[in-house]
Amino acid sequence: MLDTPQRHVVFADSLDGAIEALARGASVMGGGTWMMRAERRGEALPASVVLLDRIPALTEVVVTDSAVSLGAGLSHAAVAGALKGLPGLEGVVAAASGSANPAIRHAATLGGNLATVDFPAADLAPALLAQGAEVELAASGGARRLPLDAFLTDRPAHLADAILTRVHLPRKAVRSAHARLPLRKAGDYPVAIVSVARRADGTLRIAVGSVEPVARRWTALEAAIGTRPTSPDEGAHLAAAHMAFQGRDGVEAEGWYRVTVLPALVKRALDALEGRP
Repeated sequence: MLDTPQRHVVFADSLDGAIEALARGASVMGGGTWMMRAERRGEALPASVVLLDRIPALTEVVVTDSAVSLGAGLSHAAVAGALKGLPGLEGVVAAASGSANPAIRHAATLGGNLATVDFPAADLAPALLAQGAEVELAASGGARRLPLDAFLTDRPAHLADAILTRVHLPRKAVRSAHARLPLRKAGDYPVAIVSVARRADGTLRIAVGSVEPVARRWTALEAAIGTRPTSPDEGAHLAAAHMAFQGRDGVEAEGWYRVTVLPALVKRALDALEGRP
């Protein structure tokens, strides 16, 4: 007879309770849609998990003229609904409303999407990077904030004793857009993603996701474009001239292909930025 491992589930109703469970060795049930497929990837499920969906603060949305604050427990669908119609946040809405499939969009959370270390195809990460987002972490010593890019590059260290609780978006963009290339045969994960946000001074913030293990800004392309008006075709040409990516191999695409499609995605994103379908 095979032994079935016993697993422990903590239903936290406060952040303090969740942090205590984390200190006792529990894994936060963030990125649950990824975690529940761990055994298919040959990975073991955690022996103990803490659930955060009973903590009301994690689904709060605060909108002001200068910023938006989103609770990490919001689903992708809820993020899209909360931001719909807010100028400058069109790219985040597109990312949240177009990721994966409808069932996952109503289950997968903002925090889980960002905190899952081994999931490189998160739609929200590049869209939020283009906005200049910051994340807020709660730990026993109090809350702290840091830029999203710093969080993404060292998530295991940041989450060793802390829980991702909120995402803060400065409302500095006047318009933004999000372009992704999915391959249906591998589900709904994107082969590559390009997100762009234009600020009032004319500068662009451009981020790339799913191409490498971690989403990041495309600073070389940002610098090449500068503040001058750039057509979508010219943007694609500049993208091809400023490639600096090491594409990752995956079941849905090889690394070289992920890099190859980036200029076309830049063109699509810039088209969308100008209001073209």
